[in-house]
Amino acid sequence: MVEQRYHTQPHTPKRCGMMTAAAPPAWNIFKQIFAEHWDGFTRVHPRYQTSYYAGLVDKMLGCGDPAQMGYIEYRCLRCGEGTHRVAMSCKSSLCLRCAKVYVDTWVSHVSQMLHEGLIYRHIVLTMPALLRTTFYQHARVLLSPFMRCGVQCLDDCFSRVSGRPLKGGYIMVIQTHGRNGQYNPHLHVIATSGGWDAAAKQWRHLDYLPYPLLRKKWQWHLLTMLRQRVKSKEIHRLVDTCYTRYREGFVTHVQKGDVPARYQSLARYLAKYVVSPPISLRRIDRYDGHRVTYHYRSVRRESTA
Repeated sequence: MVEQRYHTQPHTPKRCGMMTAAAPPAWNIFKQIFAEHWDGFTRVHPRYQTSYYAGLVDKMLGCGDPAQMGYIEYRCLRCGEGTHRVAMSCKSSLCLRCAKVYVDTWVSHVSQMLHEGLIYRHIVLTMPALLRTTFYQHARVLLSPFMRCGVQCLDDCFSRVSGRPLKGGYIMVIQTHGRNGQYNPHLHVIATSGGWDAAAKQWRHLDYLPYPLLRKKWQWHLLTMLRQRVKSKEIHRLVDTCYTRYREGFVTHVQKGDVPARYQSLARYLAKYVVSPPISLRRIDRYDGHRVTYHYRSVRRESTA
């Protein structure tokens, strides 16, 4: 028989048999990098000096520490010898140890928004490297309209293909970095294969979505939004350059084949793209106090911590 006690405040154990779960070495290195360099990073990049980012980092650094997070303590009721202490987790999206809990919560939430009987597509809307610096410099002005722009583009495409005004159903998620860690804002979308025809009061299914149409429509909607939100001569020249250089439109992806047909599995499929941890512990090869070495698809890359 085991007695279970919850503690939310620091507690001094009375028995020497107290145990805590050991964290893997790579996890300690991940925390050490943030503990030693987060303040310096925010000084160089002041856009991250917000209560939101500070809260994520503080929770991640305190995860697994009974003194900061509280803990559950177990003791045998028969012999009364020893205690086993398990620290509370932080459940932060930045925390690698809590990533599974965070992903499961996200999947559960998104699954409730999907409807049985509908067919969904996973669509990725990207932008060329030429625009990424502009989006980084004007992130507060552009990122929210960037998501709305994706909705407008898909509604436009669905309406053009069907020949009638349609409103699709979308779960739109923005990802600001690529898997190699570089700034690369793009949209992951769970989109219905069709939309609602308000005039006819019925759902219209679409069997296909032409790539050439999607690419050109996405280019037009994105560049129009950019020109409207950042009004300057430089932006107008940048938009003109994009039209000249990318005559076939911007790159888009419509996943098919490996996308789960059952709606219950679709949210977990998408989770690996949009709510995965910032980096896998297995990818961290070395940290010398100043530089972090990690690998990505057999290509080594170094960055200053």
